[in-house]
Parts: sequence; structure tokens; C-alpha cells
Amino acid sequence: MADAVTSQTIVDGEKTVVQKFTNISDGTGESAVVKVDVSALAASQLGKTCTGVTIEKIWWQCIGMKTRLFFDATSDAFIIELGENQSGYHDYSGFGGLSNNAGSGKTGDIVFTTVGHTSGDTYTVTLQMRKNYD
Repeated sequence: MADAVTSQTIVDGEKTVVQKFTNISDGTGESAVVKVDVSALAASQLGKTCTGVTIEKIWWQCIGMKTRLFFDATSDAFIIELGENQSGYHDYSGFGGLSNNAGSGKTGDIVFTTVGHTSGDTYTVTLQMRKNYD
């Protein structure tokens, strides 16, 4: 079996993308699973492809497990750990957001890894991001 996961795109506009992710674990967990796939996001009005995102806001709840977010790269760049049996709201827009500081092999994607997962544990994570075009 595998964890029951969902990914929902709420908004995929010219400048902003909002996506919601859920997991109901069967104890399997997730390891560096791509959640934000920038290549799958809508292109700009000028036809430019989205090459990355900057995280502006995070709404989240983790029950029974932690969830770690990383910018995908050869060596993934840690973003944040969302704590076990906690919920929260983080607004980074006041200073321009959390930009991708990954080094070599940077893909622009965001991956999730769960920690301490057991059967029945859950997370819900909603990300509001600003799209970047090179």
C-alpha cells in the first residue's frame, strides 16, 4: 500500500500559484516526493515557462507526524519543518518570500518528506507562491 495523498491547484495565474497537499499515512510515508512541479504550471501570457517559485505564505496542520519541505536540487535545500501535532500560518510576503537558494542541480520544484509517520497520521499543507520566469 501507499499513503493516500492529494494535490490540488487552487490558483495558477500569471504571478501567483496556490496549491493544497494532503496525506493520510498508512505508515509508508513520503521521501523527497515532488509536490510543486514548476514544469506543470501554466506559462506566462508571453509564453514563458515557470522555472521556480517563491513561497509567500504557508497554512498547515500535521497530526502525528512532521513534514519537511525542501527546494529540489542535487543536494535539496531545506525550507521548513512543520511540527508534529501542530498547525500554523506563516506569512513571508512582508520581506519578499522564501526564495529558492538551492545550488547545483536546482530544478525549481518543491519536495516533501514526512518524519515519524505511522498509520492514520495526516498533514494538510497549503502554499501560496509567486511564480518566477527566467
